[in-house]
Amino acid sequence: MKKLVLICLFSVASLMAADGAALYKKCAVCHGAAGDKIPPGSKATTTVNSLSKDKIVEDLKGYKAKTLNQFGAGPLMFAQAANLSEADMIALADYIVTLKK
Repeated sequence: MKKLVLICLFSVASLMAADGAALYKKCAVCHGAAGDKIPPGSKATTTVNSLSKDKIVEDLKGYKAKTLNQFGAGPLMFAQAANLSEADMIALADYIVTLKK
């Protein structure tokens, strides 16, 4: 019985896990499907697919908290990050680092 409960809990948890690829679809509009584009109007000199997982998560947390406003992208990124959970941010970062060439 305990095994069945554990299996059910793990199954539900995996269904609820954030899907980085699905979440990234909104990001791709500005950052490109491969994360290799500089967003329009941005003063950025690097692309998101060149960042480390930790840097991506750190930046997303900063945008969500409205404490980061780099490259003139603050207001747009504040809105994009507003509804992301920490699990979403990690899933996004995990996905974005796979886009590196």
